[in-house]
Amino acid sequence: MIDLYTASTPNGWKASVTLEELDLPYEVHALDLGKGDQHQESFLKINPNGRIPAIVDRDEDNFAVFETGALMIYLAEKTGRLLPTDPKGRSRVIQWLMFQMGGIGPMMGQANVFFRYFPEKIQPAISRYQNETRRLFEVLERRLSESEWLADDYSIADIANWCWVRTYKWSGVSADGLDNLKRWRDAMRLRPACQRGIEVPARLDRIIDDEKAAENFTKNAQKIVQT
Repeated sequence: MIDLYTASTPNGWKASVTLEELDLPYEVHALDLGKGDQHQESFLKINPNGRIPAIVDRDEDNFAVFETGALMIYLAEKTGRLLPTDPKGRSRVIQWLMFQMGGIGPMMGQANVFFRYFPEKIQPAISRYQNETRRLFEVLERRLSESEWLADDYSIADIANWCWVRTYKWSGVSADGLDNLKRWRDAMRLRPACQRGIEVPARLDRIIDDEKAAENFTKNAQKIVQT
């Protein structure tokens, strides 16, 4: 059994979608980031960085794993799925996983901060992160024009990137004209495990279409950004 410590964010979904795809039994421990649950000493013993998600594998002497990329690799290797074992295939998946961790996630995260959460709108910063996110989307588009999935076969690389890319409207980034990216997004969205995973620990309101929900989400996010 896996204990999953998480919240409804793109990084949190990376863990829950992976667990769903791998059919691993897990127990959800929802952390209220606005209240600072991630800074409690009990959680810091699991993840010293104080960020979600993290897991504890009860079947392996309560082995704890933090950092989403490390977590996803651990689960894939535990089950022998979603990550090839041959050196080239494994490397290909990890390259696109690192692409998300080093590019898509940080750039979209900063776009969210400057476009949505900071009360002062600093346009050069907003443009910087939105433009870089769009550039990264175009990298994905180019790759997906050559392959159905990012690393040939469906893998944790697709999960990691999709959990962030699917929120592009919230970041204020255009995905217009990226037909292969849309094809891939639609294919991911239709996967039952993806549908289940993004509702962990709770279903997130359609904040992009609901002004009141967006306002409430933004206020809560502003508290998190400041901690």
